[in-house]
Amino acid sequence: MKRFLDLVQERRSVRRFSERPVSNEEITDLLEAARLAPSASNRQPWHFIVVKDEEKRRELAKISGNQRFVGEAPVVVAAIALEPERVMTCEVPTYAVDLAIAVDHITLAAADMGLGSCWIGKFHQDEAMRLLEVPAEYKVVALLPVGYPADQPKEKSRKSKQAIASAEVFGCEWEETP
Repeated sequence: MKRFLDLVQERRSVRRFSERPVSNEEITDLLEAARLAPSASNRQPWHFIVVKDEEKRRELAKISGNQRFVGEAPVVVAAIALEPERVMTCEVPTYAVDLAIAVDHITLAAADMGLGSCWIGKFHQDEAMRLLEVPAEYKVVALLPVGYPADQPKEKSRKSKQAIASAEVFGCEWEETP
């Protein structure tokens, strides 16, 4: 059985997809991973649109800065915030956290299933809303192309733990061993 940290380390953003289709059963499993994600007050203020239609995927690619791979993926999952005006006490929009967790659950479930994905935030909100027929009171937060990778993405580069963490207060160096 694969350890969680191994899965996290192996997961890559995929930008080249094979033509192998993603089954409805696999998509259902991805949606289940999102459904089980934690959210503020367990409200689950989200909705996911599964786009399999080839023409609609091509349109999503166009409104995503002409990133062709978005349209070449056999599936694009659009993550929709149902409460975009709600803000937590800490002054952070709730949807930004809730959907980040849910979409990350999808990306990790996809990796566990041998599927690739790539979180897309580069898209025009108004055009995505129109194309996906999302009601005006909601917000499209992310597009997630999903499919079987056509190649092995290169190793990801990451900062050291010391560069991303502090001990007790900001700027106090984190040491792995006390």
